[in-house]
Amino acid sequence: MRLVAWVAAAIFVVDQALKYLVVHVLNLDVVRNIDVLPPWLNLRMAWNQGVNFGLMSSGQDFMRWVLIAVALAICAWVWIWIWRAALGRFARVSAGLLIGGALGNVVDRFLYGAVADFLNMSLPNWQNPYSFNVADISIFAGAIGLVLMPQAKPEAPAPARTPPRPKRPPVVTAPEPPKAPRPAPHQPDLFAPTEREGRDGDGKSG
Repeated sequence: MRLVAWVAAAIFVVDQALKYLVVHVLNLDVVRNIDVLPPWLNLRMAWNQGVNFGLMSSGQDFMRWVLIAVALAICAWVWIWIWRAALGRFARVSAGLLIGGALGNVVDRFLYGAVADFLNMSLPNWQNPYSFNVADISIFAGAIGLVLMPQAKPEAPAPARTPPRPKRPPVVTAPEPPKAPRPAPHQPDLFAPTEREGRDGDGKSG
């Protein structure tokens, strides 16, 4: 939101500085007309009691306070919307332009009872009857920017997590019975009398 505040503050300061210059230094309120680059750029003083380009103009004082309340409500709504939505840089700059311009015109209604419009741009053989100011340009540019701001691409849904498989309890096996010892192989008795020794020398027994 810091970017929104900086842009809004810059527009507000530039708008109010130029209005002070043309009204109190150049006395455009008395002179009424100053040609700068005719017919492309001229200074034409006009006190606007309505919104942009004189729309909703009214000589009644209550309309002044209605427009102040509407402007402040729009500024608050845009600020909260940008803050909650966490939009990108383009949207934040557009919001700053709209808020700064709206607050600049609100100050005019407080100080003068109407908005000080002084910029006029015409063409050869055509005279533009309307005047505007920096705040009007900023409001218009900010509103268009918020309408045409690039839409964020929807994020791909995260894959569904499969529930972990329950761990199987370890299989307890019964201990194997001890194996019986293998019988030792039979060894002949070396000291046992043999059949040949039991006989005499001529082969006859005893």
